[in-house]
Amino acid sequence: MSYSPERRSEDWPEDSKNGPSKDQPNYDGPPGMDPEGALDTNWHQVVESFDDMNLKEELLRGIYAYGFEKPSAIQQRAIMPCIQGRDVIAQAQSGTGKTATFSISILQQIDTSVRECQALILAPTRELAQQIQKVVIALGDHLNAKCHACIGGTNVREDARQLESGVHVVVGTPGRVYDMITRRALRTNTIKLFVLDEADEMLSRGFKDQIHDVFKMLSADVQVILLSATMPDDVLEVSRCFMRDPVRILVQKEELTLEGIKQFYIAIELEEWKLDTLCDLYDTLSIAQAVIFCNTRRKVDWLTESMHGRDFTVSAMHGDMDQREREVIMRQFRTGSSRVLITTDLLARGIDVQQVSCVINYDLPTNRENYIHRIGRGGRFGRKGIAINFVTEADRRALKDIEEFYHTSISEMPSDVANLI
Repeated sequence: MSYSPERRSEDWPEDSKNGPSKDQPNYDGPPGMDPEGALDTNWHQVVESFDDMNLKEELLRGIYAYGFEKPSAIQQRAIMPCIQGRDVIAQAQSGTGKTATFSISILQQIDTSVRECQALILAPTRELAQQIQKVVIALGDHLNAKCHACIGGTNVREDARQLESGVHVVVGTPGRVYDMITRRALRTNTIKLFVLDEADEMLSRGFKDQIHDVFKMLSADVQVILLSATMPDDVLEVSRCFMRDPVRILVQKEELTLEGIKQFYIAIELEEWKLDTLCDLYDTLSIAQAVIFCNTRRKVDWLTESMHGRDFTVSAMHGDMDQREREVIMRQFRTGSSRVLITTDLLARGIDVQQVSCVINYDLPTNRENYIHRIGRGGRFGRKGIAINFVTEADRRALKDIEEFYHTSISEMPSDVANLI
């Protein structure tokens, strides 16, 4: 693969308002892409079956054992160019199978007889990194693929020991990964693939410089795969800096689908009345599992204490908690021993809890692009779900803005909502 000097530009892009050219053609995707809406793409091959992707036999066994039957829309389109070694920038809504897209592509390309790191995946949160690690290990089970999660909040020496013992894939958060590289515990000379997952979230969390520092340590011909649920201008700018002639598979922003998720609002006159409303809804919520989003860690703690004070069983999670505590809470929620989880946007991306059928926005998100990530918890891979938004008079304009942004309609909640879950 030829090396392009522009890609290694030391002029790290500032946040740019110049997005992709408005002259780019919009293609109506062929069959199999319907769930993704309108496409802006320069790649038109669609492979509708895993059997037709020429994958390793052991990898196919892992894919079917994991429960996949047919590739999702993004998988039908993005796996092949990834496997062929192309740089790929792909966008699809949360819950459509992005993690498996790059995991399958990595597992197809690595040589598991060589105990060296051959693929590096960066993710914005510890929870997402651990989720990706689980998917890679499960899909690569029959290949004996070793995948290590390199995340903050864990023992640095143990991290280094694991890496030095030899792993095929490393997934981690930018700070800890860079630390492991500078300590020479993670050797970069054998890394062939570099994946940036949830790139928009990483940039909004201020990881831009750390990502750049990691990238500078990689070989000039490393393959780059960038995935994101939204494509703001700074992500597209980063892609120009890192990537060579990338395959683009982008969903038009206004076409991001909320299909399968029924959306409602409850008009609540005053902020103080939200708690009573939530308590009234509690029995309905705990039919299956519910996630309740608040905008601040302080609000999560206050709401959790208030619910406990009224003898309601809820658990809570946010970024101020230490890693072990967060893991215990997620395990309880995944296994169903905890049924109602109160959290911040920390959980809004990448954590797939199969049983979640209801999402409540106790606070409307301050960033409207987070709306789709929050309520995407409730209808992953076409599963049905409902979203309930608590809306005070002050939130009316924000709700209207969300409706317009997503070309969707959010109606007042009916009295028989329990029948919809």
